[in-house]
Amino acid sequence: MKTRLAPLRLLLVMLGLLLVSGLAQAIEIRKWERIPLAIPLLVNQERVVFVDANVRVGMDPAIASKLRVQSAGGAIYLLAKEPIAPTRLKVQNVATGEMLLLDIAATPAKPGEGPLEPIRIVPGDNPPTRYGQLDGATAKPAAKPRDQAATDSDADDEPAPPRRETPIPVVLTRYAAQMLYAPLRTVEPVPDIAQVRVDPHLDLSTVLPTLPVDSRPLGSWRLDDYWVTAVKLRNQTSQRLTLDPRELMGDFATATFQHTFLGRRGEASDTTVLYLVTRNHGLAQSLIPSLNKADLRHNKEARHAAQE
Repeated sequence: MKTRLAPLRLLLVMLGLLLVSGLAQAIEIRKWERIPLAIPLLVNQERVVFVDANVRVGMDPAIASKLRVQSAGGAIYLLAKEPIAPTRLKVQNVATGEMLLLDIAATPAKPGEGPLEPIRIVPGDNPPTRYGQLDGATAKPAAKPRDQAATDSDADDEPAPPRRETPIPVVLTRYAAQMLYAPLRTVEPVPDIAQVRVDPHLDLSTVLPTLPVDSRPLGSWRLDDYWVTAVKLRNQTSQRLTLDPRELMGDFATATFQHTFLGRRGEASDTTVLYLVTRNHGLAQSLIPSLNKADLRHNKEARHAAQE
């Protein structure tokens, strides 16, 4: 009887080992629906979060010595070296700019407590429409007369470039405004948009040469052949200033003020942002050469007198 039970016991043991091995390899699936995801950690136990994208992780410098963060191949490796109070990590998709928020907290492992399973983050069931995405259908070239079609046969073979559902300058301006003013978790991701470097010491005195404002670049982003540069404007006087796009000087595709005026210096409203969109190059190539401000002011007064 014992000899008959031995193979059965061996089979049960093997099945148990397979079951334990399967559980050890289980992956917890989390859906990103623009709500911060809670990621518990155990001290001295590494936990992997799969995001399947090239990302960069931002965290509070106060926990830098307590938490080791590594990112490679679409995976984030988190290792808490000591207990960590609840804190938030910002995970940004480098390609799209989309932001994920992870709320982590690390506690000591309890006796007999096994390692935490890896986590895979996937899009939610109803992901928001991507602002600035390409149209689903590619525009078809219009039909040509018979004689013209014969001479342009090579051109007919080339598909027309895809169109975006929203003009690119609008997409870029909206994205830059969200990056500067909106909570990061609400920023609408835009495919193919990329942040580009802008010289923080770029001389912008000729952008609004007739107004006593301090102008400094804040950031720049690119999509296709368009650039948008966010410029910080600050009133330098005790007078309220009205912002008029007709006073701008430079080669700009579009220009948008975050606010229509600047309050007196020292007031909360003395600062705003100007969004300048350029095409085929960045902002530096769109600025006019530096001119004497007195001459510019004289030209402005002469133009107003002529209009009257």
